[in-house]
Amino acid sequence: MFDDRREAGIRLGEALERYRDRSPVVLAIPRGGVPVGKEVARRLDADFSLLVSRKLPFPENPEAGFGAVAEDGSVYIVPGAERILTRNVVEEVLDEQRAVVERRIRDLRGGESLPDIDGRVVILVDDGVAVGSTLRAAARCVRNKGAAETVIGTPVGSATAEKELGEYVDHVHVLFSPPRMPPAWPNGGTIVSPPSSGTICAAGSR
Repeated sequence: MFDDRREAGIRLGEALERYRDRSPVVLAIPRGGVPVGKEVARRLDADFSLLVSRKLPFPENPEAGFGAVAEDGSVYIVPGAERILTRNVVEEVLDEQRAVVERRIRDLRGGESLPDIDGRVVILVDDGVAVGSTLRAAARCVRNKGAAETVIGTPVGSATAEKELGEYVDHVHVLFSPPRMPPAWPNGGTIVSPPSSGTICAAGSR
């Protein structure tokens, strides 16, 4: 597959070369998408920043999620979740994760706003997609902010997620769709949630 996220980002950037001449903005989903997105932005000579989107965890099973919330308040709820959780529980989890989103914007982006994406091509990058809830919420966020075209790029993704994400964005680029999603990258850290490591970048940097 890939030795690490950097190699994955280099190869993803090569696959997205067609967007270079369109002055795209690369927005990475923290944290795993950041090293991948940096390499994509470097290859495309694109503006780079982070878009914070958080999974909505089940209270009794935090590793699993029933949706996601992005930094502008855009929400995606997995169909059928309302049959399992009460509205009060959903709102409680949303409130908790909105607070986490605000904290992560401060910690990871220095409190800076997203770059202006109105009328621009936006490439959303994550390091792996199993279900795609965080990317669905992120896609709604960039659409609300006026993106002219939204692209999702990831080195690893399930075939189901790739197909379903196509309903939310203009194009989806997945380099590798394994029969089963790997639980971790070869050099450590889960595909979706690598270890925390302080401020990652400033908004709008290349």
